[in-house]
Amino acid sequence: MTRCAGRIKSAWLRSAFYSPNLNKYSFMGAITSSLTMEEKAMDDLKQLLKKLVEATGPPGHEENVRNVVKEELADYVDEMKVDNLGNLICTKKGARDSPKAMILAHLDEIGMLVRYVEKEGFVRFSYLGGFFDQMVLGQRVLIHTEKGELRGVIGSVPPHLLPEEQLKKPVKRDKMFIDIGANSREQAEEWGVKVGTPITWLGHFDELGNNLVTGKAFDNRAGCAVMVQTLKEVKAECTIIGVASVMEEVGLRGAQTSSFTVDPDFAIALDITATGDHPGVEERQMPVKIGNGPAITVADGRRESLGGGIISHPKVIKLLTETAEKNHIPYQLEIFEGGTTDATAAATSRGGIPAATINIPTRYVHSPIEVLDLEDLSKGVQLLKLSLENAHKYF
Repeated sequence: MTRCAGRIKSAWLRSAFYSPNLNKYSFMGAITSSLTMEEKAMDDLKQLLKKLVEATGPPGHEENVRNVVKEELADYVDEMKVDNLGNLICTKKGARDSPKAMILAHLDEIGMLVRYVEKEGFVRFSYLGGFFDQMVLGQRVLIHTEKGELRGVIGSVPPHLLPEEQLKKPVKRDKMFIDIGANSREQAEEWGVKVGTPITWLGHFDELGNNLVTGKAFDNRAGCAVMVQTLKEVKAECTIIGVASVMEEVGLRGAQTSSFTVDPDFAIALDITATGDHPGVEERQMPVKIGNGPAITVADGRRESLGGGIISHPKVIKLLTETAEKNHIPYQLEIFEGGTTDATAAATSRGGIPAATINIPTRYVHSPIEVLDLEDLSKGVQLLKLSLENAHKYF
């Protein structure tokens, strides 16, 4: 999901202690041990994200990612079921008569569908979700046939053969095609390519400097990672329903049906948000930055009116911000003009559900080279976990 906002950042405090019963060597040993545990926890979170990212799951075809989440949570929840639409609903029971919290993280990534196969074997495609044409041309893709995966590249007429007047114009989707190496429509069909076959980016998970990682589908495997890790760690009085939802990128569909089924006392969606910390974006346009902690959505929706989105419920915002401040977790507040999350579907379900979103700041969203800071991901887990453990005081 693409998002941006205004920011408030809490103080980030670090403290140390001294005991006269500890000599300097045992004290340093304790610090070293603590750091090693922190580093291991961060590495575990990174490996979880990598595992989720390397699974494929365009809208309507999320089963690979759902299976990863099921495997990761099998020993940490009391109940697990898949509904008729494909949502994975995981229940971690709390105290009797405690509030019921719903956590939403959508499984799907933006993808494509085979729309038509040319007689020469080239593949035309439709988008599933929001793409920027300029980001699509020249990319590698996977076509997921019933016979196995096929690799392809997205091509178009080279600039050398274009009329002069078209050279300065961006290439639109209808002028692109996928080359899978087939020499005819019959051969492509023999390989398993047909109308409706799903397609995803071929984007490898990789590490950059300063704790940054890059890859495809951080939208929303980052949110899935936060939900999975939180459900592993949390010990709360409230009952927690974790929903790995489907088809968010094409209209919040899984969130609509699961919110009606679960009927919680409040909901928190987990997603990613766009950032303005790179060339070409002014701070006032998009103040959110990676490395400054998770972003809490105050409101989102269409650019001209914030219509079609959410005005986050004050009680959920209070829960999240007060938890962050009491526990010295850095965070940012955002208002995003140009999109929304599963929280919108939850908020308008049944008689209305108090809802808000925790977002992981991410650069270059809806591309195969999205970038996030693992520290923000870790702070997202910490914020969600402590908020859930404190939720019974608010609801």
